[in-house]
Amino acid sequence: MKRLLAVALTLAALLCAGCAGDGPESVVDKDRLVIAVRPDLPSIGFRRPDGKLEGFDVDVGRYIARKLGKQATFVPVLAAERERAATSGRADLVLATYSITMDRKQHVLFAGPYHVSYQDILVRRDDTSIRNVRDLKGRRICEVQGSNAAQRVVDERGVAARVVPVRDYAACLAALKADELDAITTNEVILAGLAIQDGSGLRLVNAQFNEQRTGVGMRKGDVEGCEAVNRAITAMYQDGTAAALLKRWFGRSGLDLSTVAVPQFEGCF
Repeated sequence: MKRLLAVALTLAALLCAGCAGDGPESVVDKDRLVIAVRPDLPSIGFRRPDGKLEGFDVDVGRYIARKLGKQATFVPVLAAERERAATSGRADLVLATYSITMDRKQHVLFAGPYHVSYQDILVRRDDTSIRNVRDLKGRRICEVQGSNAAQRVVDERGVAARVVPVRDYAACLAALKADELDAITTNEVILAGLAIQDGSGLRLVNAQFNEQRTGVGMRKGDVEGCEAVNRAITAMYQDGTAAALLKRWFGRSGLDLSTVAVPQFEGCF
């Protein structure tokens, strides 16, 4: 009987030896991190003609990986694909202008935010009739698939704008220049990047409404990894890297970059 009991305990110990590793691996335990970034946003996450991804989010992702002692591999992700990238295991970190909301936090764990900005409005330079969010009433504004910026104008600000769905910001920009839209409204850094790349004289209204807290999307439950990413973000602000990256990518846009401080984190839950 004692021998049978000893054998049973040994088998149980062997079976349980891997119990701790049965769940998904934390980002802190990986040698290489797959980081999803946008391929369609100039100055933020953009695919160059040679296929290389570049921009503010790419540089932030590279900094975080380096602080965690990891190698980084970047993959493209469109706005509508961000949640799936974070929850399916396709990416370890999602840095893709992913604003933190209560609805999104039901499915995705957010580290950060790594940048706090505001929603703004981009118009043609000769259009002086749009000065603030209230002036969007009855105007045609684009809604990029997977983004909630246009709908926030209608729902949160109570402005009856005409929301026009489009696939991406390239289509949005083309429609604005062709007078098929009246304005683009979203995160000010997205608009700044579009204006810098286009160079045709589009104008930021500087309306600054609806605070945008941009976070790092991660798999739910990886609290250890989230806390490690938050420490890396804190270091990025304290050592001056955040200010340098913001100036590098948006300094020519007219955005106010005079105050760059560590954002208040959401908490890893």
